[in-house]
Amino acid sequence: MNPESILVAHKFGGSSVADVERVRNVARLLVKRPESRQVVVVSALQGVTDTLLELVRAAAGRREGVEEGMDALFQRHWEVAEGVEASEVLRTTLDRESGELRALLHAQGLLGSPSADLQDLISGMGELWSARILQAALRDAGAEAELLDAREVLVVEPGELGPVVNWEMSRERLLLWKREHPGARVVATGFIAREPSGRVTTLGRNGSDFSAAILSVLFGARELNIWTDVDGVLSADPGLEPEAVLLPELSYDEALEMAYFGARVLHPLTLAPAIMAGIPVHIRNTFRPDQPGTRISGERTPSGPVKGISVIEDLALVNLEGAGMIGVPGTAERVFGVLHRAGVSVVMISQGSSEHSICFVVRSPQAELARSTLRSAFERELRAGQVKDVSITGNIAVLAAVGDGMAGTPGIAARIFGQLARAGVNVRAIAQGASERNVSVAVAGNDARRALRAIHSGVYLSPQTLSVGLVGPGNVGRTLLAQLAEAAPRLKREANLELRLRAISTSKHMLLEDRALDPTGAVEALATSDQETNLSLLGAHVGASHLPHAVILDCSASDQVAAHYESWLKAGIHVVTPNKQAGSGPYVRWQALQGAARGSNARWRYEATVGAGLPVIQTLRDLLDTGDRLHRVEGILSGTLSYLFNRFDQGGSFAALVREARELGFTEPDPRDDLSGLDVARKLVILGREAGLEMELEDVQLESLVPESLRGGSVDAFMDRLEELDEHLDIRFGELSRPDHVLRYVAHLSSDGTASVGPVALPVAHPFANLKPTDNVVQFTTDRYRENPLIVQGPGAGPEVTAGGVFADLLRVAAALGAPL
Repeated sequence: MNPESILVAHKFGGSSVADVERVRNVARLLVKRPESRQVVVVSALQGVTDTLLELVRAAAGRREGVEEGMDALFQRHWEVAEGVEASEVLRTTLDRESGELRALLHAQGLLGSPSADLQDLISGMGELWSARILQAALRDAGAEAELLDAREVLVVEPGELGPVVNWEMSRERLLLWKREHPGARVVATGFIAREPSGRVTTLGRNGSDFSAAILSVLFGARELNIWTDVDGVLSADPGLEPEAVLLPELSYDEALEMAYFGARVLHPLTLAPAIMAGIPVHIRNTFRPDQPGTRISGERTPSGPVKGISVIEDLALVNLEGAGMIGVPGTAERVFGVLHRAGVSVVMISQGSSEHSICFVVRSPQAELARSTLRSAFERELRAGQVKDVSITGNIAVLAAVGDGMAGTPGIAARIFGQLARAGVNVRAIAQGASERNVSVAVAGNDARRALRAIHSGVYLSPQTLSVGLVGPGNVGRTLLAQLAEAAPRLKREANLELRLRAISTSKHMLLEDRALDPTGAVEALATSDQETNLSLLGAHVGASHLPHAVILDCSASDQVAAHYESWLKAGIHVVTPNKQAGSGPYVRWQALQGAARGSNARWRYEATVGAGLPVIQTLRDLLDTGDRLHRVEGILSGTLSYLFNRFDQGGSFAALVREARELGFTEPDPRDDLSGLDVARKLVILGREAGLEMELEDVQLESLVPESLRGGSVDAFMDRLEELDEHLDIRFGELSRPDHVLRYVAHLSSDGTASVGPVALPVAHPFANLKPTDNVVQFTTDRYRENPLIVQGPGAGPEVTAGGVFADLLRVAAALGAPL
């Protein structure tokens, strides 16, 4: 079939024709379309229907401002009409109908209480005006169009489920209309129709979509395009879920479910005529017509088990329960029969197989009516104690997960409820139909957003998505960010592991991002943030319940940051760090952190605290976990001191070597932090606790290389007096020196808890005597490795290897969560 001969229906909502520029845009869009035959249904200009209804109420209440409201309304339409170079005929028509509206509102004022007939007549006038204006805009764009007042064709009758189309009468009237209007392009009014008696009526809210679907069937359209201000149907309300994605295709059934449960761009009534005739419906964006939108049809193309998650809020849960209900036939019929007669609309029903209770969800304004109706209907059973009570729980929201692919797919419900459990959302009621196309849950209204985001992330995000926060973007932190940026694409591609950097913080300022920061520019972005650091707030943000997992990377050396580990771990946030404060601080705190991690199944990984990128702690754990017994641990655990003592083998001034190492960047800004040996002692405590010893830092016999006279004062003062260090060390090193031995700064830990850190003399053949300048080395003597101890050796300091150690721990956490690494 020639595409130009196909008739295509289009519907434009109020936002698409809100002003003159948008009306012109619609006209241009239609003219550029490939089909030459069109039926175009148009809503009133944005906000006009509400304005007309308010004018009716104001007139009925004889309130002031009716005349001014009418003047503003007509002025708006005249300005739009002038903007599209409307004809004199249109201007005359608008003038005449403005007079008619004034007369109708005057009559309404005389009647007093709002008249349903007048309300329907007046509320549909906006569609007449917008249709005439669009017709003029098309003419201005070089395209003629017939104008169809839908009241001349559409015949509907009131029904319990909404307006019912009288197809026979509507077809007859359209046939007559087409004889008088043979044009290829038709602009029709939405929203308005007539009853068989001739009374003017409306099709209710979203009635223009319904009109478009009806006219699509009557005109024999090949497809219906509903143009709005969004790109199509999204997987969730973007106002609640910023990561909602566009759904390219939906089946009629999926669309109906989502429309019923609150998908705003679609109304359930719209689809009924399209389904009847098998007409595909496209949801498109007027302002981005190049976007494909969402295609709704009878075809089932499940791209995943769940397509979308919708929510209805402002609901109430009504519960009827009692032992007398068990096994009694007809109870459900009595419940819903009386509710039907009372006009109560039920959103969702849930009943356990025990039949002890029936609960259902209604709109909040109808909750008390539902309760009083049931109490009246079950008055006798309530008096006899057969029915316990009829209770109401307010502030309820219902979420629905929808998708044809859910049918026959095991584990979908488990995935949904697992996400809700992780988000801390309590489910009040559950419903699932036999089609398995919809799983609905009732939750507290305050939990609705959190619940929706949790389910959405469980459906659309990788199960291995980690929300990441980084504290301390210094040398190690910056290097780690660079490593993350480089590895992220490969990890996503090969392991479906998504690392989302959502927070970064210094001691003074932090930056929180809802979606993700670019690791390559995160430090620069942080520099522009004026948000003061609040580590509790940072933890809550990183641990957002809608994301599957959360981890905080602490690359600081701060005890204040370490003080937050317990609360983070209790919240289920993993902690990965090279910060030694928590691992070597008070033993009571260390125990609390281990307990917090066990209680929440969160991981606290700190491999980089001892050997940077060397697998020191992991090696020790592997030995112990496989049943080996530790005798002692010995090692050189400071890259700085390793460098200094290796260089000192060649003779010379130790103080000069310290000055050289500082200039090369091998020491801390204050070299006393390295020379004190405290950092080494902390590492030894961490290893001891890992081996099961209840060690405190004070239990380590620590020999500092800094004499008492140089321990106080500023860094500059220390550097000025640095040569005094030689006086002290010459004496001490002289005491230790032995032939064929070298001096090394060694940590020693025995299985009985005896621990020491300080300079010792080692034979030149000892493994510790022949290291590369900045190497660390750890030697494990165990039952298995008694005669030939196990040695781990390599660079133990520097931003690259330390960041690599943190990154490796992060990947171990991800692997434990299921990432195929």
